[in-house]
Parts: sequence; structure tokens; C-alpha cells
Amino acid sequence: MNPLLNAEQAVLGAVLLDPGQLAHLEWLAPDRFYRPVHRALFAALRKLRGDGHPAVEGEGPVPLSWVTDAVDEASLHVRGLTASYAHILVSACPRPAHAPVYGRMVLDGAIHRTVTQHAIRLHQEARTGALQGEVEGTLHCADVLTGVLTDLARRWGTEPRPVAPATSPATVAPSLPPAQADRVAEDEEFLLAVLVERPGAMGEVVDWLRPGDFADPAHGQLYRCLGALHHRGEPIDRITLLWEAQRRGLLADGTLSEDRLTAICDGMGAGDAEWLGKQVMRSSITRTAAASARAVRALAEDEALAPGRLINHALHTLGPLDEVRTRWQTANGRPASRAPATASSPSGPPAARVHAALTRSTPRTAPSPPGRLGPGPAPTAARPPSRNHS
Repeated sequence: MNPLLNAEQAVLGAVLLDPGQLAHLEWLAPDRFYRPVHRALFAALRKLRGDGHPAVEGEGPVPLSWVTDAVDEASLHVRGLTASYAHILVSACPRPAHAPVYGRMVLDGAIHRTVTQHAIRLHQEARTGALQGEVEGTLHCADVLTGVLTDLARRWGTEPRPVAPATSPATVAPSLPPAQADRVAEDEEFLLAVLVERPGAMGEVVDWLRPGDFADPAHGQLYRCLGALHHRGEPIDRITLLWEAQRRGLLADGTLSEDRLTAICDGMGAGDAEWLGKQVMRSSITRTAAASARAVRALAEDEALAPGRLINHALHTLGPLDEVRTRWQTANGRPASRAPATASSPSGPPAARVHAALTRSTPRTAPSPPGRLGPGPAPTAARPPSRNHS
């Protein structure tokens, strides 16, 4: 049993039984359906309603032409749809009046799929950027994902805001290809050698480069030691660095050895600290983006996670990438570019958000069009009774 498939069939069956249900599904777009045949059929039903099909405004039983015309229209855009399948959809709908709830289920599945797709794109772009030494494409994909999450929150009827999940999704840290890992390690060692040998070099990178930007934790700890010496205004050389590392217990716990520290300090110390620092940050951005994308994908693949929580957890998961991006823009002397956020309207929430929110609330009785239906339903009824095909 596939609950999402059942929900898609139930929505279409409800509209085929009662065209008036389309008025309660304005917020549901055809592309939210997973199956192409369902997308085509829902788009066809909306088109027939927009064209003023007699079944929409007519009285009495729903004419059979409502089904046949919908099948004919949808068949222009998709193959394999038959009238018999339309009747299967009709039988798959338990209650036509529950169409908005079925539509909410369809939107739920669409949100999970959409977030998964964009997380995969971000991960792929981050891997490509790591190989090419570029970050602009990665940052653009991150902006797109943030914008998609904001739009999905509006459609679902919630406010997009980062919320930390109760438990972090279990993901494996992305690994670098051997050749790329060697290049990143060389850049980091070269930068550390420059910072040790060149007086004042720390001042060129300390404002935007952080220990977490180093792929090798040992390199990050050495940079932390250099930052501490710089912050205290103490001289920086290989002796003071060794002393700081020892005071922090890096030699005792095995994080560093004296031989490894000496090898780094004996490296070529002539270079541009700012340029090398940006190389380290490029690697940090792509690694952080890949890790964030994997975490967002893990969240999206959790079918038990409600869309509102998924969106807010995903926004929180992208936080580390936003922090690295801000420092990257600082290093390049320009303000950070962010995806446009949806501002709250002073006159109230957007209509689409209201419609989406209403689908999660107890529906009220809709007024009956004059001359079409009989007496109004009982106060406990949610929707007008469905019409049978003649």
C-alpha cells in the first residue's frame, strides 16, 4: 500500500465525482502530483473548469462528459490514460468532501520530493565545485534551496524559520578524492608555514578564517594556536607555536607530534597568506555545502517528518553554510548575497498561505450556490454532498 498514491487517486476521484471540489483546491498545483498521468488529469480538470464546462455550473447529477472530456484533454499531454482508469479513480475516493485533506497529503509528498531533489543538486554542485576550485555555483544552489524552502513554507501555511531537530540526522561525512585531499592538505600546510614565518601574516586572515575551515583537524588546531598567540599580542615563530600547542595538550593527546609540527614550520614560508586563506575557505565552503546537502536529504527522506518541521529543520541545517558564506564574502570585500526572504505582509498573510492553512483546520460549511443544491447540510457536514454521474 502506498499512501501517497492513494491520496493522489482520492483527490482526482473526488473532483471527478464532484467538480465543485476544485474550488477548495485552488492552492494545489498539478505539478505537485507524483505520477505524470495524475498531473495531466488534474491539469485537465482545472482547464475544463476554467473553460466553463457545463458540469461545473450545471444542476443535478454530474454528466458523464465531465469524465470523458477530462480524459480526452489529459490524453493530449500524457499517454496510457483510459476512461476505465478514470472510473478506478472514482472508486478510490471514500468521501468527495474530504478532497482538501487528500490534497494536503499530496502536497506533503510533493514537499518531501522537492526538498530531496534540490538537496541532491546542491550536493552534486558542491562536489563539482570542489574538483574545479569554484564556489559560486555551490552558493547559487544553496540560495535556490533556501528560496524553495521559503516558498514551500508559504504554500504549506507556515512561517519559515530555522529550528534545530531533536536529533541530528545520521549522515556520513563527505570524503574527498585522494588527489583533491592531497591538494587541500598542501594548501593548508603552506598557509600555516606562511603564518609562522611571516610577521603580521595572521592579520591578513584572522578576521574571516576559522579553525573549522581546515579539512585536517590537526591543521585547524595549529591555526587555533596561532590565533591565540596573535590575540594575546605575543610573537609568532616555531618555538612559540610549539609551546602553545604543548600548553593546549595537542602533543600529549596525539593530535600533533613534534616532528609533524616541525615539518610544517620548515615548509616554504614565502607566499600570500590572504590568497592561501581563500583557497582553504573554498574547500571549506564546498565541504560544508556537501555535508549540509546530505543532512537535508536525510531529513527529506524521513516520511514521518511533517512538512513544516522538515522545512524549518532544513533551514537550520543550512545555517553552517550561511556562516561560512558570510565570512567568504567578508574575505572578498563584498556583502553576502542571500536568497530573498518572504516578508510578512502588514495586511495579513498571503492568500495562498491562508488557503493552505485552512486545509489543516476543521472545514466550515460552504454556502450552496442558489438553484444548484437542495437545503443546506447539517451543521456537522464539512462539504456539500457529492453529485452522481448520469
